[in-house]
Parts: sequence; structure tokens; C-alpha cells
Amino acid sequence: MMKVKDSQTTFAYYPGCSLHATGKEYNVSLLAVMTALGVELRELDGWNCCGASSAHSLNPCLGVGLPARNLALVEQSGLEAIAPCAACFNHLKMAQQEIASQPQKFAWLEEALGTTLSGTAVIRSPISLLLDIIGLERIAGQVKRPLEGLPVVTYYGCLLARPRSISELSDTEHPHELDDLMQTLGAEPRKWSYAVDCCGGALSIARTDIVQRMTQTIVDAAREAGAALIITACPLCQMNLEMRQTGRTAERLPALYFSEAMGLAFDLPGTNRWWRKHLVDPRPVLRQWELV
Repeated sequence: MMKVKDSQTTFAYYPGCSLHATGKEYNVSLLAVMTALGVELRELDGWNCCGASSAHSLNPCLGVGLPARNLALVEQSGLEAIAPCAACFNHLKMAQQEIASQPQKFAWLEEALGTTLSGTAVIRSPISLLLDIIGLERIAGQVKRPLEGLPVVTYYGCLLARPRSISELSDTEHPHELDDLMQTLGAEPRKWSYAVDCCGGALSIARTDIVQRMTQTIVDAAREAGAALIITACPLCQMNLEMRQTGRTAERLPALYFSEAMGLAFDLPGTNRWWRKHLVDPRPVLRQWELV
């Protein structure tokens, strides 16, 4: 994995559609955490939807063309880019890989976009930025309120882990990055076997019956592992995990973004505004561990 200079503190930021809408708490908490760590995320001017769940299945040209336009913006920025949404990260990286492997097939792109594509855009997930560039030692130095004793399971979903050719994770089946991060914050990640299972995000609207079964399996496994919270890194997964749970509201497991857990451990102001945006209120669990 390519490293950047230790002095680099500014990165292009591709929030994608979810982080300005259903995943707004991810956006706000991530920006707050990065500011606390001395990192500036500079939102790309004029970015467009990457086509996430539907473009590639409806129109192959749009499936590559939409993310390619954002890749061109990253190249023009002269910065490495952070894509926090797992679906956006996956589509940007896959489009870059397809263009590089089949240049003749996608020769029309440069004319359509009105710019050149050099293939030099570097797209990272926030997990890579935090662990590979900032480092756990620096993160530990920001912890003011350790999440002591808080039992969690970490959930990546499928789009950060697969395919292996674009994944930044240590392992496509048993990654440890989010566990390492949670331990640094003082939490207690539990072992389980569903960290990279699919929640059915692409079927969330079309086949909610299937998605509900898939999601409930993940939630039940988290509960069996002894977790009080699910920690995730994907806005589509987070929404499914909270929205598609069954059973009484008081018994449902909250799903927090890793950045929200970091903000809590860093004792950053405004965290209560994040909790109110959740479909499953995390505050009862956090009160139980005397964290709010």
C-alpha cells in the first residue's frame, strides 16, 4: 500500500450522496474527528453521484462514467482522496481498475468528460487514512474518555472487503483494522463471524423481505457475541442494520459509525446531535456504560 508523506494533512473529500443525507451523522462526526487529529478534508468542488447501487446494472457506460468524472476531479485537485462511503469507495476503485485494464474500451471517456484521465488518482477509505497514515499512537493521544468495558462488534460489510484487488483491508474474511481502532479507544471488540457478510444493501428497496432476513441474522449474531453496539463503516449498512431489525424497539441494537465512537472517546462537543439522528437510539446503551 502506498504511503504518503508524514507532513501531508490535507486530502480531497468525496462524501457521496449518503453522507449529505441518510448518513449525515457519519459526515459530521468524521469531519470533527479529522479536525481533532489535525487533518483537513477538502470537499471536491462539483462532485457527482458515483452511481452506487444501480448505475452499473442499468447502464454499463454510466457505471464507469459517473465515478470516472469524480476520479478526474481528484486528479485535478492534486491531492489523495478519501471516500468514506463503502459503496462509493468500491465504485471509484473498480472504475479506475476497469479503465486501466481496458483503455481502448473506455477511450470515449476523455472526450465525454472533456478532460484527460491519467489514472493517478489515489482513493482511500477513512480506515486507511486513520491506521496507515495517522496511526493508532496518534489516535490514542486524543482519547479523553476511554470507552472502557463497552462490548462491540465491528462490521465492514462486503464493499470494503471485496474484491481483493481493490480492498485495503488486511484480510477479506477476517480483517482486524476496526478491532484495532476500537481497542485503542478502550472498547472491547468481540469475536464473531459476520464482519464482512452482506446486509443486502442493493436490495434495500426492491426486496425488503430478503434484506430483513439478512440484517436480522447479522444483528442476532452480534447479540450472541455479547455486543451492546455494532460499529460500522458504511452508510448503507448502518441504515439497514437499524431500519430492518425486528422485535421490540427497546431490544434493538444500535449501529454506530466508527467515527462517532471516536468522537465520543475524544470527548468532542456536539455528539448528542449525532445520537438524535439514529433510528435506534444509542444513548441508553452509552448511559449503561456511563459514557453519556
